[in-house]
Amino acid sequence: MTLKNTFVELFQTVLPHHALSQFVSKFTHCENVAWKNFLIRQIATRYGVLWDESITQDLNDFKSFNHFFTRELKAGARPLTTEKGAIASPADGVVSQAGKIENGDIFQAKGKRFTVTDLLGGDSKRAEKFNDGEFTTIYLSPKDYHRLHIPISGTLREMVHVPGRLFSVNGATTEAVNGLFAKNERVVAIFDTEIGAMALVLVGAIFVSSIETVWHGVVTPPTIKTVRVWNYETDAPTLKIGDEMGRFNMGSTIIVLFEKDKMTWNTDFTAGKTVKLGEKIGQI
Repeated sequence: MTLKNTFVELFQTVLPHHALSQFVSKFTHCENVAWKNFLIRQIATRYGVLWDESITQDLNDFKSFNHFFTRELKAGARPLTTEKGAIASPADGVVSQAGKIENGDIFQAKGKRFTVTDLLGGDSKRAEKFNDGEFTTIYLSPKDYHRLHIPISGTLREMVHVPGRLFSVNGATTEAVNGLFAKNERVVAIFDTEIGAMALVLVGAIFVSSIETVWHGVVTPPTIKTVRVWNYETDAPTLKIGDEMGRFNMGSTIIVLFEKDKMTWNTDFTAGKTVKLGEKIGQI
């Protein structure tokens, strides 16, 4: 590990992650007009938000900064792939990694990996479905659309809320903190699809005030000490490809897992590639 990586890890380890995130949440949900409009202007200018994509374009129509951050897009702003058997991108963002799950391990960055079992909450039976399967990790930056959509049609079978830290998930921290995505608080959704099990893992991060899903609402907060599990054996939600499945209140990372020999990623779907919600990123 380089001196820089050591410093990044040590500095972030001592931070009071949840306390800081709760503090920031109060400001991002504040409905004071002057304050929330100031924050929106700052972020929109700094990151080049494309206002013409948003249904709401008047700052005064946003109740809070978080309302702006999770803004809804106009119909057609993110065309959904119509190719037969296509896997659609679940989010706007940048590909952190994509490839095969090797011996139960997922590649994070040079010299760093984490296990599927740890990522999915410590249950080896839950993880074994994805042995030698495929994964991708997509990072959402502040300028991106922060609602998440399902890559292929599926029926929800299980949701897991895994407690953890809230390290940053930017490039520097990903290279510095081993097993980062299996350490941060996260929400796991397991779906049955036409090609077997699919896991969507919504990973929290520093200043991410909450994670929610369309079928449950806000899952976190509250912050917990033990893993929570919901099973959907009856009245299970079924979502079609491209349907919204959840959102980050502030930004973070989504990880997608598929079973072995069920799909392939596009040849250009590699680390560093910018993707848009709904575009084809793989093939059944």
